[in-house]
Amino acid sequence: MSEAVFIGIDVSKDTLEVASSAQASSWQAVNDTAGIEALSTQLLAMAPALVVLEATGGYEFEAACALQAAGLDVAVVNPRQARDFARAMGALAKTDSLDARMLAAFARVLHQHPERSRFVKPLADEALQRLQALVLRRRQLVGMLTSERQRLRMSHASARPSIERTIEFLKAQIHDMEIEAGEHVRAHHGALAAALSSVKGVGAATVCTLLAELPELGQLCRRRIAALVGVAPLNRDSGQMRGQRSIWGGRADVRKTLYMATLVAVRHSPVFKAFYERLVAAGKPKKVALVAAMRKLLTTLNAIAKSGKHWEESLHAS
Repeated sequence: MSEAVFIGIDVSKDTLEVASSAQASSWQAVNDTAGIEALSTQLLAMAPALVVLEATGGYEFEAACALQAAGLDVAVVNPRQARDFARAMGALAKTDSLDARMLAAFARVLHQHPERSRFVKPLADEALQRLQALVLRRRQLVGMLTSERQRLRMSHASARPSIERTIEFLKAQIHDMEIEAGEHVRAHHGALAAALSSVKGVGAATVCTLLAELPELGQLCRRRIAALVGVAPLNRDSGQMRGQRSIWGGRADVRKTLYMATLVAVRHSPVFKAFYERLVAAGKPKKVALVAAMRKLLTTLNAIAKSGKHWEESLHAS
């Protein structure tokens, strides 16, 4: 029996550096439609057990989708994880060729992992890609609006009319994005969106962000979904030392959105308000109590997504 082949692809804007576990040297492909099609044909002939790409700001998406559509098993990994693996293997230098070879070695490890399916999963379909694009664009516009408002406060009188016009334009663009995203959610996730919105504090923007950037909602257990978002406290122990538990990593944009929703929930939802106040009364710092409330809100939304049932405040009141 021939040995399984594993492929690593280091992605840049213009090129794909490809390495195979069966070859000593890597090779390049052009990161465009024609180049990706040629690479797909080449890799199909090699029949790799797993192809691993490093997430590179979206430049990897077309290649990953094309390779998966061709029938190959594809995993897109976090760049930090890939770099940590390379360091663990003693590869301290960094070149495109070396990175691709390390990704091929990483593919071998992931393939043997008992939870391989956690890394090799279907990529976003066309509807999800569209919602992700709308949510991302709204976030970009909000960032620009915040910057313009900050400039307005310290600007010269001669520049203020221009900044004010820009602010009004950005507000209109954000409104348009929210309407378009809302229509998309109602068309594709109407029942789920209504169920999630039944929790006080969870508005349209939160629902859109969760559906776009946390498609695993309702598919994982409460511990895994909390770890995925980055609201699960992580141990920091060694020998006799017991370090302070803290949250770390996860999906930052989802966590930011969840934080704002939790601020509203602990003020206006009797259940979450009582939970937060009980932790503060027990001596927990307010930020720790708020993170705990974030985790409770996330697990609640995860349960709602699983069951499809609306939130009923009276059933959860203590």
